[in-house]
Amino acid sequence: MAAHFRMSDLGALSYYLGIEVRHGKEELMLGQSAYASKLLERSGMVECKPCVTPMEEQLKLTKASTTAKVDAALYRSIIGGLRYLVHMRLDIAFVIGYVSRFMEDPR
Repeated sequence: MAAHFRMSDLGALSYYLGIEVRHGKEELMLGQSAYASKLLERSGMVECKPCVTPMEEQLKLTKASTTAKVDAALYRSIIGGLRYLVHMRLDIAFVIGYVSRFMEDPR
């Protein structure tokens, strides 16, 4: 490709579109820990404890809630970020799909 296009060598890839790339001897490891940390900061959940299951069992959420409304733009932004995080964390895919149902009118 260098024969046909003007190119510059930027070295080994280490971070691209929120995905960290670590080069091992025989493997290439991808991760999103920095992206997830930024998402936790933006949502105000840095101090929350981690859990094994991403969602309480048999949790029923409804649109008819009596809780105060939240900032819809922030909610959509966080859900969008979580949807991007699903590429590396398939264990949260169901939960993100579930809470995505409430993007129109979050409470």
